[in-house]
Amino acid sequence: MQKKQRILECTLRDGSYVIGFQFTEEQTRLIVKALETTGFDMIEVGHGMGLGASEKGKGKAAETDEVYLKATAETIKNADWGMFCIPGIAELHHIDMAAEYGMKFIRIGTNTTSYQESQKFVERAKKHDMFVCSNFMKSYVVPPTEFAKYALEARKYGADLVYIVDSAGGMFPEDIEKYVMAIREKSDNLALGFHGHNNLGLAVVNALKAFDLGIEIVDTSLQGFGRSSGNTPTEQLICTLMRKGVDLGIDPILVMDVAEQFIRPLIEAKGLSSLDTVAGLALFHSSYMPIIKRYATEYRVDPRRLIIAVCQKNQTDAPDDLVKQQAKYLAEVGIKGNWKPLYANYYGGEQE
Repeated sequence: MQKKQRILECTLRDGSYVIGFQFTEEQTRLIVKALETTGFDMIEVGHGMGLGASEKGKGKAAETDEVYLKATAETIKNADWGMFCIPGIAELHHIDMAAEYGMKFIRIGTNTTSYQESQKFVERAKKHDMFVCSNFMKSYVVPPTEFAKYALEARKYGADLVYIVDSAGGMFPEDIEKYVMAIREKSDNLALGFHGHNNLGLAVVNALKAFDLGIEIVDTSLQGFGRSSGNTPTEQLICTLMRKGVDLGIDPILVMDVAEQFIRPLIEAKGLSSLDTVAGLALFHSSYMPIIKRYATEYRVDPRRLIIAVCQKNQTDAPDDLVKQQAKYLAEVGIKGNWKPLYANYYGGEQE
């Protein structure tokens, strides 16, 4: 699967965040059929947080994992299809169930520094002859050389490909290049993927850089439909690649038709969310937004300033005690109109 450059179309997975994981069986069948007919040969489906998420209380999807598996298996004829999997949310038996429906690939997501949690899941998926992607969420929390070391460890477990993931949508094209070069210094044959978000409006240029660097799989979603500020918009990337002379065999007009028929009617948001933009600035993962809003309300502080303050201390997680501590700090400092001192702190200054 990794011998050519491809788009992984993840509207039905990452896009499910936007609608509370409510893609129905019928929508899944219609959209995967449309995507395959349009020319996509790698399609991701299911709950946004992957296998087992509904069972673990991570937001109840419209359908069970098995319904999504069955619907996709019965609809797709030739394209490769798969689901997401986060160890601890998913269990090993979920991989066994997916294999029974002939699922072709799986993306196993862990925080970059917690890659060891993926080992049993990688090994189980490989027993079922799945194509396994190790998805290193929040890749930016470790420097490129350290990331490369972890990537090679994932390959030892059996991973076929390792993803560089811009979870907060704040990476730059030169960052993508640094991570790729660090990996290639240690191995020139480890296949790579890139998953970007659009918090700072950089998703397309980052995806384009990924293609230029030879990254084998790049994720997109129709209309950019996805968590936080969304993903790399499928339509825009395809057109951008065509302008660069790259032909993936996908008709952009048909893609736009599919997006406008099935996805555009679901989009309610208008304009830019300043919370999402600040998440890109601070490299903050939007899954922690509820706790930010809770303590921002409790301490009557600006949630955007709180995001930056928390990320000064921790860009990997947002522990309850840390968010509370930083909210209390901001309330005591009483920053209102003057944002510059806090912004300077983000770039390495110390709190007094």
